[in-house]
Amino acid sequence: MKRSSSAQPSLLSRTRQALLPWIVLMTKRRRRFLAGALLIWLTLAAGLSLLGLSGWFITACALAGIALSLGLPSRLDVYVPGGGIRFFALLRTVARYIERLYNHDTVLRLLADLRYRVFGTLTRLDEAALRRHRMSDWLGRLTSDIDALDNLYLRLLMPPLVSLLVIVGVGLFVAIWWPGLASWLAGVLFVLWIGLTYGMARLCFVQSHRQVADQERLRRLVIDQLQATAELIAYQSAVWHRQQVATHEAASLDNQRRLGRYTAWGNSVIGVVTGLLLLGAIWFGGILVAEGTLAGPVLVMMLLIVLGINEVFVQLPIAFARLGGSVAAAERLNALDTEAPEKQLELPDQPLGIMMREVTHCYSSSAESTLSDISFTLGPGEQAVITGHSGAGKSTLAALLTGRLKASQGKVEIGGCEPWAVIDSQRSQRIALLTQQVDLFDASLEDNLRLGNAEASDEALWKVLEAVALDDWVRTLPAQLETPVGERGQQLSGGQARRVALARLLLMDPSLVILDEPFAAIDHATAEQVARALSDWLEGRTAIFFVHHGSRLLTQQVKHHWHLSAGKLGSER
Repeated sequence: MKRSSSAQPSLLSRTRQALLPWIVLMTKRRRRFLAGALLIWLTLAAGLSLLGLSGWFITACALAGIALSLGLPSRLDVYVPGGGIRFFALLRTVARYIERLYNHDTVLRLLADLRYRVFGTLTRLDEAALRRHRMSDWLGRLTSDIDALDNLYLRLLMPPLVSLLVIVGVGLFVAIWWPGLASWLAGVLFVLWIGLTYGMARLCFVQSHRQVADQERLRRLVIDQLQATAELIAYQSAVWHRQQVATHEAASLDNQRRLGRYTAWGNSVIGVVTGLLLLGAIWFGGILVAEGTLAGPVLVMMLLIVLGINEVFVQLPIAFARLGGSVAAAERLNALDTEAPEKQLELPDQPLGIMMREVTHCYSSSAESTLSDISFTLGPGEQAVITGHSGAGKSTLAALLTGRLKASQGKVEIGGCEPWAVIDSQRSQRIALLTQQVDLFDASLEDNLRLGNAEASDEALWKVLEAVALDDWVRTLPAQLETPVGERGQQLSGGQARRVALARLLLMDPSLVILDEPFAAIDHATAEQVARALSDWLEGRTAIFFVHHGSRLLTQQVKHHWHLSAGKLGSER
């Protein structure tokens, strides 16, 4: 039977392909990683040295005491080995403390790097790509997937590297007194190292890789159970759904038990191999001691070092048993780069005009087009009002103009460039969007305003607050600009939150402004003041107002009035 020409990639090839981009990201902090590895090696070396020297000293003291009790001459310098024991004991304690402090700080920095990169990739995704996955899936990528990659440094990179260095160091140290044991010991430990790294990774890869998918599926089912409880009960599907959760949970637990058994086998292999090494060293060392070619205290020192080598390998089984999970997490995150469109265009340094020609857009989850054959032109500095009822397609049209969506058919150009292909920094600086949903963060009023312009002075902040008729109210607050707005602006009323968003917009200097219901939840008198401020600020800027129905507040300076209905654009009725 012939094998298929499209063979699956090998374990090493798949691991390298998935993890290489993230390892390259880690190399930006390579000095910290090397310093952390040195601290781990120093801690282990100090522990083995303390164990071996203590065994030698205790044995030497015992032999000296026996010799003296038998009336034989004996001589032992207790100061040098005693000082060495104190030195290694102190070195191990201090090195362990510094290593934990330093490496945990490194891991936190690495975690920030990973999340910054992933979040940056998510911001480049358009709305169509974001809608292809649930919010729980995106949350899983920012939490569990990042945590899986976060383990690369402390579990997958440093332990095998440090254990190799320890094998070399122990081999060279033992070779000073017993070259035969040194080569034998280093060879066996190297074979053990290969088995605990590549062997465990190959043995557990499938189960570990599957565990990531199991967790994602369970997370989705549980969230559905919580969010759709009323619907499940209404359709008499609650019992069936709970059975689905229980079935997937049982399969996930069975997979985790397999991983646990493999890890336990790996730890057992460490115990068996180091035990056999210890027995072999005792056997052959005893022969050498009987022949007088090896001192008894030196033999005990060697035996304790062999016994302590167990600590060097104990982290390898569980780390490489979970390699498949790290690869799965990396593959999921790498897939985001393929979904994010390539953005290379820069907007011209001049007022921006808009051109839409025969634009049609249909969401992948819908059989009907949201927008159909939309065509219009808006010159630089011109303003337009587009009216339409809810569901007419205004939000989709705004998403196309800001580059959050790519049209299914037709062409959209802002300043001669397709907005979805404009680099993010240019798009955020030159195109401003006020959505119906106000986005405020759980910070102070000042912090939320400075999102529009981080360099804005306090005077500028008060000026824009005056423009949206909020300055008098803010001055009455005890903390004034330092007043917290709460998560999503919950400490503010709907009208106040919307005016804060408008004030933040006024701090920007965009060329194109898209305003979706700018006067919603604002009383008429305040809306007139805000409209005057917007009119002055929009002078010379290209602007589109999306509103449910026409308003006399928007008659000034607005040249075009269109109506959007059932995805088609026409003159306002």
